[in-house]
Amino acid sequence: MLERLIGEYGVLAVFIGAGVEGETAAFLGGVLAHRHLIAYWQVALAACLGSFAADQFFFLSGRYATKWSHVQKLLGSEPIARVKQLLEAHPTGFILAFRFIYGMRTISPVAIGVSNVSTRKFIILNAIAALVWGVAITAIGFLAGHAVEVLIGRLELHLHLLIALALIGFLVAVSAYAARRAMARRSARSGAWRRG
Repeated sequence: MLERLIGEYGVLAVFIGAGVEGETAAFLGGVLAHRHLIAYWQVALAACLGSFAADQFFFLSGRYATKWSHVQKLLGSEPIARVKQLLEAHPTGFILAFRFIYGMRTISPVAIGVSNVSTRKFIILNAIAALVWGVAITAIGFLAGHAVEVLIGRLELHLHLLIALALIGFLVAVSAYAARRAMARRSARSGAWRRG
């Protein structure tokens, strides 16, 4: 039953999930591709397109819908100053990298939308970054599915997915901790430099 549902709606679920949530949907899509429930190229393409579409929507919201309460809430959030600082210092690099930085995925395209970055430039860089992100995250999921099978053997699908979710939860927690530590160190160095 679960496998039939995944076979019928899995690509759509990865597309929507990659746009709404991000890494977990793309990662699990890779695990499902490893189980041969969906073709890998379909999963990777769905993740790329979902991510691209969501970030394009948020960019256009920042560009044309700044009066929306949701957009105002994002623009008033605490990390927005850091996003603007990174965007001003390295516009091209930041646009290519923001979806890989934990906690910056939703607010970044809105901030880019209110900046002076052209729509054309954002579309091109967003397409490149979405392609790299979608292929990379689904590949990591595919490889994790293979690793689980090698270490534990072929499991029931729901157990395989639970182990994969636990693995991604652990990786996200470690990445978030490392990113916070790096940002705190950078802020401390920046503050010391200004005082000196």
